[in-house]
Amino acid sequence: MKIIDDKNPVVIFVKKNYVMLIAFFAAIITSIFVPIDAEYMSYYDLKTLSCLFCVLAVVCAYKNINFFYILAKKVVYLFKNARMCILALVYITFIGSMLIANDMALLTFLPLGYFVLNSTKKEKYMAFTFIMQNIAANLGGMLTPFGNPQNLYLYSKFAIPNLEFFEIMTPPFMLSIILITLCCIIFVKDEPLCFEDDKVCLDKKKAVLYSLLFILAIAIVFRSIPYWVGLIIIPSVLLFADRKSLKMVDYPLLLTFVFFFTFSGNMSRIPLVREFFSNLLSKSTLIFSTLSCQFISNVPSAILLSQFTSNYKDLLVGVNIGGVGTLIASLASLITFREYVKYNPEKSRYYIMQFSLYNFSFLGILLVFMLMLKAI
Repeated sequence: MKIIDDKNPVVIFVKKNYVMLIAFFAAIITSIFVPIDAEYMSYYDLKTLSCLFCVLAVVCAYKNINFFYILAKKVVYLFKNARMCILALVYITFIGSMLIANDMALLTFLPLGYFVLNSTKKEKYMAFTFIMQNIAANLGGMLTPFGNPQNLYLYSKFAIPNLEFFEIMTPPFMLSIILITLCCIIFVKDEPLCFEDDKVCLDKKKAVLYSLLFILAIAIVFRSIPYWVGLIIIPSVLLFADRKSLKMVDYPLLLTFVFFFTFSGNMSRIPLVREFFSNLLSKSTLIFSTLSCQFISNVPSAILLSQFTSNYKDLLVGVNIGGVGTLIASLASLITFREYVKYNPEKSRYYIMQFSLYNFSFLGILLVFMLMLKAI
């Protein structure tokens, strides 16, 4: 006899949005220790939330004209087998994270990964591909000051010279490329891919329009255009061009970010938490900044820990390699999890197990490597 009705709307909502609900309750609990005041407004990164909304909306519009489906066909025709296709998807995400930031790269290229695997009946590689794309996004973005949000913050706060920044991040970046490539070669078979040759046409006018909107969203990421400009233009255009795309936006994901910002902001204001991290950093900035990310995420860790150390080199490395590990080590990982569960709601537990296995393996190897490098 079933105790829980899987068809109950409340049960369905909880299953689909339990990460958001966890973030919500975490925010509520920490609000007990840090009562709501004017400082709460400083928690929320309006630029990040605006970029997320704009990119999500444009990606939904792309989906509605079969853009990713057609692009997936081209990827399959070009690379022809599962191993090379998945390597291409992961590398595209890796490079994208260096240019348009990790979360934007995932929002753009995860749908492409889904369409490639779903259309070629290779869903068995879905979890692996999403996990590798997620790791690639988190670790690929470490090389540039704008690749990860925590990089931009530390780059500005400590006025790190450009050349020194690249020198600090090149060793873990190069090792990450090697590890990701080896994983794809070892765990993906050299299987031929077949794509059903159905006639799907692309609305070229809308494709051009949505591409212009996407370029606008990327310009916001690069701070070339104020975020509020995109927040006005993109929804306004889509309201007439494709109103359905605005309804399709993953609003629970946006709320997850809001709740998570609240939780992280409150944690940084609790005296015991601040004292705890101050003591740990005096022992090893690299180790404890990496560990901090596993509990309060990399961006809040960078903001919080930068108040207690001048060792920006180890802090920079720590909050970047610390982006792999737990599901909350990076907000980008929550994006990947949400996308995977959307396509495979019954396999969330399997995904988390696989995610943890690969992420903690990468974390351990990268941390040991950087500690050995420091010892030389």
